[in-house]
Amino acid sequence: MSENISMIFQEASVWAIPIIFLIIVVVGAIRRVKIYEVFVEGAKEGFNVGVRIIPYLVAILVAIAVFRASGAMDWVVAALRPILSPLGVPPEVLPMAVIRPLSGSGALGVMTEGLNTYGADSLIGNMLSTMMGSTETTFYVLAVYFGSVAVRRSRHAVPACLIGDAVGITIAITICNLVFG
Repeated sequence: MSENISMIFQEASVWAIPIIFLIIVVVGAIRRVKIYEVFVEGAKEGFNVGVRIIPYLVAILVAIAVFRASGAMDWVVAALRPILSPLGVPPEVLPMAVIRPLSGSGALGVMTEGLNTYGADSLIGNMLSTMMGSTETTFYVLAVYFGSVAVRRSRHAVPACLIGDAVGITIAITICNLVFG
């Protein structure tokens, strides 16, 4: 039974994008929308957004590189290690918890290094993978997207995002300790 459901989902996933594309074209044709022209206009807008966010992207990537190269990452991990070790948090996952809100590519590097070192099926590997999927690159997203649309006062966005990241990290560690620990 579950094999049949799995096969159905596999087949549906193969056809999902072409069907969505076909629906868009058919609905556009029914509504007499000049589909190609509208697509090109949207692509122009997307390109302009890309050009506007490049300076913010460069700024956040430089800040992350300085943070890691300065040794601040190692200092933060060393400071948090004695507090979190008794709680069942392996010190090896602390760099992921610190770098994930700052950089997706940096977090991917931390995760890849951890998976290569400890193995994908280890507790640390499972925690790193779960943390990667349970959190967001908060400062990257805020810097790039708020900067590109000239938002000067983020109000509650930063605290709300950091609370979401903290909850994601905490739940990832808890669930991994329960399931894999």
